[in-house]
Amino acid sequence: MNPQEIFLVSETPETFENEEDLTALEEEGDIAADYLEELLDIADIDGDIDIEIRNNRTYLSVITEDGENDDLEALVGRNGEVLDSLQELVRLSVLAATGNRSRLILDIADHRANRIKRLAEMAEKAIAQVKETGEDFHLEPLGAYERKLVHDLVAENGLFSESEGEGSGRHIVISQPED
Repeated sequence: MNPQEIFLVSETPETFENEEDLTALEEEGDIAADYLEELLDIADIDGDIDIEIRNNRTYLSVITEDGENDDLEALVGRNGEVLDSLQELVRLSVLAATGNRSRLILDIADHRANRIKRLAEMAEKAIAQVKETGEDFHLEPLGAYERKLVHDLVAENGLFSESEGEGSGRHIVISQPED
């Protein structure tokens, strides 16, 4: 399996214990999309909102039809800092409307999708180096969601990974599995 597929596409069709799970995720997507649409209107920024449900999570993407993302880039900010804040605001809007915490993922102008591709490439290089040298490899600090994606990829490749450090210095160490 292509490592990027782990991040971008669910390998198997979505399965839900009951219809209520799917309905709740769809409702979450609708609430989040309404909130984002209002925000885009206030900021006078053009953007189309796509809603997907995969891996038992709601994913919202804001893109433009013509691929001109200059206005949307302001909503991403430096290193995705504004995007992370907007994601939290969108999650809070879902919490306020439903009383349930959301794990939705927001992507704007393909920032997260591109970051995931770079993470996969970085993880693949680290995995190859660990396999070749047998020595542990320390990755750069990553957020919780990004660490989870890398842990999954490392496990897919038969290696061991664990998170070390605290706060903004928390990072993954990749190593050979213990015998």
